[in-house]
Amino acid sequence: MIPDRLKRVNEACREALGEVLQEKVKDPRVGFVTVTKVEVTPDLRQAKVWLSVLGTEEEVDACMQALQKAKGFMRRELGLRVRMRYTPELRIMLDRGAEVSERVQGILNRLGDEEEG
Repeated sequence: MIPDRLKRVNEACREALGEVLQEKVKDPRVGFVTVTKVEVTPDLRQAKVWLSVLGTEEEVDACMQALQKAKGFMRRELGLRVRMRYTPELRIMLDRGAEVSERVQGILNRLGDEEEG
């Protein structure tokens, strides 16, 4: 179970990083990116940041490479927006939840079409 304080830190970091990605990261490879989840370790030294990226596989790969290079910038901006004793080191992770649910929905739609036909 996650303590309430850590939940608030996770949510504050998620919101701040979402703002940074929308307003500050100017790399053209970074398209439509959403911060889906942030998990900060209890000692506040590291944070896993899950991102959902829309686009083709090549666009997603290019976007993730750009974001890996922008980690230091994102960390600095996070430190300016969220007051913590330590600004956590960021680990960028790709969240494929939207892709999986879209694929499952497509399969269900095809099964429904087959039953009707």
